[in-house]
Order: sequence, then C-alpha cells, then structure tokens
Amino acid sequence: MVSSRTVTTARLSGYGVQRHPYKGEGMKYYNQIMGSLAMVFAWQVACAEKPATDGFVPLFNGKDLEGWVRVNTPASTWRVADGMLICSGRPIGQLRTTRMYQNFVMEVEWRHMKPKGNAGIFVWADDITARGVPFHRSVEVQVLENAYGNTRSYTTHGDIFPIHGARMTPVNGRGGSRAFPVESRSLPSPQWNHYRIACDRGAISLAVNGKVVTRGTRCSPSKGYICLESEGGVVHYRQMRIKVLPDTPIDAADVASANRNFRSIYSGLDLLGWNAGEGWVARDWVLAYNGKGRGVIATTEQFQDFGFVIDVQLGDGSGVAGISVGNALLRLDPETGPFARSLQKRGWNRVEGTLRNTTLTLQVNGKTVNSDALQAVPGKGPIKLHADGPTNFANVFVRALK
Repeated sequence: MVSSRTVTTARLSGYGVQRHPYKGEGMKYYNQIMGSLAMVFAWQVACAEKPATDGFVPLFNGKDLEGWVRVNTPASTWRVADGMLICSGRPIGQLRTTRMYQNFVMEVEWRHMKPKGNAGIFVWADDITARGVPFHRSVEVQVLENAYGNTRSYTTHGDIFPIHGARMTPVNGRGGSRAFPVESRSLPSPQWNHYRIACDRGAISLAVNGKVVTRGTRCSPSKGYICLESEGGVVHYRQMRIKVLPDTPIDAADVASANRNFRSIYSGLDLLGWNAGEGWVARDWVLAYNGKGRGVIATTEQFQDFGFVIDVQLGDGSGVAGISVGNALLRLDPETGPFARSLQKRGWNRVEGTLRNTTLTLQVNGKTVNSDALQAVPGKGPIKLHADGPTNFANVFVRALK
C-alpha cells in the first residue's frame, strides 16, 4: 500500500511543482499552497481507491451490449462508440435487459441528435413484444425531443404511461392513464439530459435533470425487464447505472412474462433470411404482402423441434392467410375451419405453437386450438407464410425446444 503522502509527492513533481527558495512570509504562503494541493491530490487518490458505496452498478458497460438482448431489431440498430450506446432509430423495436427487475433506481443520460426525435425507456416489460405492435407490454418513460411539441395529450418533458395491456394510476393525469410532468425541464437536441427513474412496489417516479416531475402508482406489471426503444430518433445514451432495491411481496399476475428464449427471424429492415418472390416487402416492423405475385415466403433457415410466435393481420378482413410448420399448413380463415372462432377479421392475431417431432400444439389469440387434424412430418424444414391477398405479418419469433 502506497501512502497518500508518497503518491502526492510523486504527483506534485509530475505536475512540475518544485521547491522554491522562499524565506519568511513567502515560505509560509508557499507551504500553505503546497499543503492545499497535497490535500486535493490525496482526496483524489482516496476516491480512486475507495469502492462505490451508493449501491449503483453499471447497467451499460460502455464497451459492448453485455447484459442486453436485441428483441426485434438487427445488430445495426444498436452500436457502442466512445462509451455511448447509440440507437439508429430504425427499425422500430427494442433492446432489453437480460435480467428482470422489481424495485430499483435507474439513472441515465440521453440526448437526441435530431429535432423531433422519439424514443422511450420501458420498465417492467415482458420478454417479447405485444400482439400486433413492435412494443412490449410495460410502463413507458417518454424520451421525446423538444421540437416534437407539447399538446394536451403529450409533452416532451418526461411523460409516464402504461402501454399494450399494462396498467398505471397517474399522478397529475388528464383523465387518462398518462402521468404528466409538473414542470418542463428537458433540454433540446443535442444537449444531454439526465433521467432518474425510481421504481418501488408498483410506484414509479421520474426526475428530469435533478428534479422529480412525474409520478405513477399501482402499476402492473411491477416486475419485468427494462427496454430501450428505437422509434425513428437517433439517440445517444451514457452513464447508465442501476441500484437494485430489496424485492417485496408481489402477486403472480403482476410479474411480466419471463425469458422464453425467443429470437426474431425478421429484421424489420430487409428480407435477409427469407426466400421471397414479388409482392413481399419489408415495411419497418411489418412483413407485408401486397397481393401481387406468389403469396408464399419461406425462411432460408430450417427448423426442428421448435416453438414459434407469429402475428398476422388479414388485410381487409375477408382474406385468408396461412402458416406452414413441419409441412403442416395452418389455414387462417376467419369464416371456416378450426381457427375461425378465435380469429379477428380486421385486427391483429397472434398464433403461438410448438412442434416437437410430429406433435403440434397451437394457440390463437391465447385460446388453445385443436390441431389433431394437422399432420406434421418429422425432420427439419422452413417456416412458410401464405397469403391470398394483401396481408401483414409481424413479430416473427422462434425458439428451440429443450
């Protein structure tokens, strides 16, 4: 262990401070100055050697995406440079933590690089995105650039609101579930802003640049993942850290869906990984068929013993779509067949299932469907999407079965 005096002397000499031939009062003042400098350098050394005692740990290490997983965006959406996590804004989607959190305090600095940029931080989120949207069920803390403007419906200064099935009681609401800030404190692009998000026993508060401005209570879920949102704006994040608070009793209904090891097989930017003919288009988070050309698209990857999630919107409501797994065609007809009662004609539908050997299990919009009549074959094969008219697909996830 090197004493602070030894280190201080070495550092002072390194700064070019040398003994001076002062005498009398001059020497007295010289010694006072040297003593003050020594105290400063000793304090710096002590701080460097002393571990952090405030309980915070890095949530982003400034070097790579360790501790994070891309949910429905490609690698190009998120990159690390100069200690910052940089979001391109394309496509719309999320990056989420690998760990779930219940009670915690999160701090982060962020800045938008373009006026009117849009983004968000989601807390207590599910493992994958909700049906028919590129976002998670969660509570969102808005990250909106000032030039976007302020209305009675939203502000650019730190709104908090539940999305896609989550719930929250707002403090300072305006008749809905959105909580509005009591003061405007965010700075415009490209200036940095500091957020402190405190989540404890289903209550949430947001401090913007040092002052708490927005609050919500009675949130559900109140345990889940933290997500960063890509939604068109180029955003920089840095100094992201978290302090985990003790867990408290919680109902199972208030816990978000835990990691099921799903991965997205549609990038949102292009049709890489798919054999597609004319008529199939990558429209951001939507994989669309415009009704022209051959209405079949297939993965280049082969799958065996796997689970899947696929969302589908049946065009004008009168169309028929299909999903092939293990050479078994799931014909999604809203008028006839085993899926008719479970399908929405005009809204988004979620098809979930597993295929193990030749055994196929299915759910449509959360309802179990009898799949006994569907004959799958063993072995590897692609996933195919079928459409007989304009149809949208989204949230195409797969996972290997253990």
